[in-house]
Amino acid sequence: MVLFLAYSPGIKADSSSFELVIEQITSGSKHHFFGYIGQCQTIPWNASGRYIIGLEVDRIDRMPEPEDGATIFLIDTHDNNNILRIDTTHAWNLQQGTMFFWNPQAAGTQFFFNDRDIGSGKVFTVLYDIEKKQRVREYRFDDTPIGNSGVASDGAFWLGLNYGRLARLRLVTGYPEALDWSKNEIAPENDGIFIVGIETGDKRLLVSYHLLEEKLKELAPDLKHTGLFINHTLWNRNSDLIYFFVRAGWNEEGGKRINIPFSVRADGTGLTLHEIHIGGHPEWADGSHMIGRQGKNQIIYDVDEKKVLRPLGSPEVFPDPEGDISLSPDGQWFVNGHKDGGKNFYTVYRCADGAFARSEGIYKGTYEGDIRIDPAPRWNRTNDALLVPGIAKNNTRQMFVIRIVQRQNLILSAENQRRWDYDPKDKHH
Repeated sequence: MVLFLAYSPGIKADSSSFELVIEQITSGSKHHFFGYIGQCQTIPWNASGRYIIGLEVDRIDRMPEPEDGATIFLIDTHDNNNILRIDTTHAWNLQQGTMFFWNPQAAGTQFFFNDRDIGSGKVFTVLYDIEKKQRVREYRFDDTPIGNSGVASDGAFWLGLNYGRLARLRLVTGYPEALDWSKNEIAPENDGIFIVGIETGDKRLLVSYHLLEEKLKELAPDLKHTGLFINHTLWNRNSDLIYFFVRAGWNEEGGKRINIPFSVRADGTGLTLHEIHIGGHPEWADGSHMIGRQGKNQIIYDVDEKKVLRPLGSPEVFPDPEGDISLSPDGQWFVNGHKDGGKNFYTVYRCADGAFARSEGIYKGTYEGDIRIDPAPRWNRTNDALLVPGIAKNNTRQMFVIRIVQRQNLILSAENQRRWDYDPKDKHH
């Protein structure tokens, strides 16, 4: 089956055939959000489409402290978007949330999230069942207390990172004050990307920072840095190839940054340094093909061949290809979310013919740096709606859904069209 159809310039695109309709689905005095797009095929909806998962927090003006719990909830879309609060986590941040992922082997009822023991600071991953209303498994590793950083789409494995190391070396992606067992080494042999069997609970080190440093020094023998870390461990759709970024120098003023992409097979073979850097938050298409940015273009890159294959759309379609991107589960729709003038905008692109529509802006507030609100679009399972973040009229962070609506089916009240449109000028906080 072809998952991803690249638009052929010979096809005439009908950009008037669909529109994007925005609806705010959470409200109240507390903040509600989902989090990350960095796990490819991260879908907030469960298998039936009834429940959307999220976090409820009291404040978003600073990074969370260890004792700051976030309430895990389900939105019941069959009951007027009623919120069902079910658990609490102490391992979360404002960009990634707690790395939610519905268990591919039981996507109707089970999901993963990260948590932390407040006393020891040790991070672990939880598997929760909404029918049993309880945690059915906790993946705890005392020697290397890791949290989930990406679940394979076949449900066989999840990847793990040291979130204490991330908090130290790039705060926005970590859990502040989480235990960091490798803090005394800049390229440790006992830390890196781990892989954990979902059924067995077996853990092994897939690739170490020490090995990654050796690969980097093949390219730059005089390499100097103050500590490597890893972001964006991205499983491909076949669950056999992982793409990730090795970085250093993010928390240092004026320091030289390292930002080098790598790939590795799920069995640990084929570790490859990619000299071609594709920017943004890349997303897998089919096979070894990945979507990202090069220059002013959204492009398709072949990870196995290590070459750019072709552009996707054009700079007119995607004004900021560095933005957050996501490909629909069926591979037929692509979205780019970009920031402009204090708002997030979303361009939805139909891959078969190049037709596209751009949403109106959703206010993202004045939050910057470690507490910024990225566009972070995530598809539903029926390939016709996206979950996105934004700031509501009462200055709270809330969850919004953007729906693809065929023009002949477009029936909206004026109230629904305007309820989400908020731009308080300079009145925020």
